[in-house]
Amino acid sequence: MTILSRVLSLSLPRRQSAFLWGARKTGKSTYLKQRFPESVVFDLLDTDLFLSLSKTPSLLAERLAATDEKRLRSPIILDEVQKIPQLLDEVHRLIENRGLSFILCGSSARKLKRGHANLLGGRAWRYEMLPLVSAEVKEMNLLRALNHGLIPVHYLQSDPDCAKSLKAYVRDYLKEEVFDEGLTRNLPAFSRFFDAAAYSHGELVNFTNVARDCGVDSKTVKEYYQILSDTLLGTLLEPFKKRQNRQVIGKAPKFYLFDVGVAGELVKRRLLDEKGEAFGRAFEHLVFMELTAYRSYSGKDFPIHFWRTKSGLEVDFVLGDGETAVEVKGTSRVDGADLKALHAFKDEYSPRKTFVVCNERAPRDMGNIHIVPWRDFFAALWGGNVI
Repeated sequence: MTILSRVLSLSLPRRQSAFLWGARKTGKSTYLKQRFPESVVFDLLDTDLFLSLSKTPSLLAERLAATDEKRLRSPIILDEVQKIPQLLDEVHRLIENRGLSFILCGSSARKLKRGHANLLGGRAWRYEMLPLVSAEVKEMNLLRALNHGLIPVHYLQSDPDCAKSLKAYVRDYLKEEVFDEGLTRNLPAFSRFFDAAAYSHGELVNFTNVARDCGVDSKTVKEYYQILSDTLLGTLLEPFKKRQNRQVIGKAPKFYLFDVGVAGELVKRRLLDEKGEAFGRAFEHLVFMELTAYRSYSGKDFPIHFWRTKSGLEVDFVLGDGETAVEVKGTSRVDGADLKALHAFKDEYSPRKTFVVCNERAPRDMGNIHIVPWRDFFAALWGGNVI
């Protein structure tokens, strides 16, 4: 298994700064070291450095004043910047007064926003590092991707090591990212919420039911989902509602965690074969990860929704303004009955392209609907031929 270079293209004009956000272990630090080998790096996971800059943020300017000017031509990297929000005032001053550029790297902007930190007033572009995608992995192994997930180190590990790493990641990352950062004070309720969110993963979210399971009110549950979104641990997928229709669900969202392996660990899922309901749900999650990564890395920033009627017809993903409809089927043989929802959506909205992403061996067309093996769909997506 060979990991190719990351798809993310972080290319900055001189004096331009940027934020690079991403969940832990997605490869942000490794990428930046490879992309900017000459950069000065301040890693705030270094305890001594963290304590020094926390007490005296102006030490950042003093250290840079003693740095060779040639090295300052590359962006200065501040890793885990959310740990010292007040440092951003110093960064702002150095950008304005010395014309320096920075890459501010971290796992969440939520703590910065909550603390009213200086987010540089539009002076920094925003990038995001996501788990691996098919364009970065040579000959992706489907079951490995679904069981291990696509956090780089997890995907590459052996089965026993990955199982231990996923367990530690879920336990320790939650503690560090959510609880230690003070994003919520009610540890037992949030823990119950996280379990409930995992088991309803990829399904319509009923805030009232989740609140009942957690022992909190629905307003708090909505806040918990927002915490997961802000810390890049998940995404709320809203229903497609281009036109009002009483027969179409228009309020309840779906929720997807950021990585299929993490979701599998939370529900203790282990897939042995490429079939069955659990495989189908994980397979759909993988396609969603690929779509969101393409949206981010391509810079196209198109909306992604789902479409569902009250009678139960559902199209998994609607891209853009209804331009492309994508249905995911974890089967090796798609038949006419699998296309009912897509036909209904086509009749209502006339999308330019419709796909069924599946596990068949070769692509084929049924009318104007493209039946596409997942490898072919991913290749078409990254080739710009889906939207």
